[in-house]
Amino acid sequence: MATTDALTPERILEATEEVLRRHGPAKATVVDVARALGVSHGSVYRHFRTKTALREAVTQRWLDRTSTSLSGIAAGAEPPETRLRRWLAELFAAKRRKVGGDPELFATYMVLVGESSAVVNRHRADLTGQLARIIHEGLERGDFAPAGAAPEVLARAVFDATGRFHDPAYAREWAGPGIEAEFTALVDLVLRGLRAP
Repeated sequence: MATTDALTPERILEATEEVLRRHGPAKATVVDVARALGVSHGSVYRHFRTKTALREAVTQRWLDRTSTSLSGIAAGAEPPETRLRRWLAELFAAKRRKVGGDPELFATYMVLVGESSAVVNRHRADLTGQLARIIHEGLERGDFAPAGAAPEVLARAVFDATGRFHDPAYAREWAGPGIEAEFTALVDLVLRGLRAP
């Protein structure tokens, strides 16, 4: 039996992922998580007050993995156009890895994401904020010049326009033939629309 002294939120979240992978979101319980950790369910509740809070935290952790990998690109020193292209490519690649690398957990997370609209909204805000940073720098340098649009508005437009390549609703299409060429064509079009004349 593990001691509660060694019990951390990170350990609980790791165990929760394993339990979700094994049982799915409909059958996984806090008792299952506690059993996997060798502690009482009360020990889990000391870190996460409700089952909903635990599910939201594990969803946030999953989404943050993508945000973290992209934030380094957004903060990089490359020209804004290069960073924007790399950022969009990494977002697409990250989403594809999640689908292909662990399809059971991906399916579970799709259920959890549907339950956690506040978590998803924060994730989208983080991603569009990263895009806005790149676009803002492109506007300041004169590389991008769409008439009169704020970086935040442009970032949301780019995010929405490329949704087919990061919205999990399209996951079945991501392994299809020609998807890479379609992605590149769309990114080229988006960048042409942002470029200074």
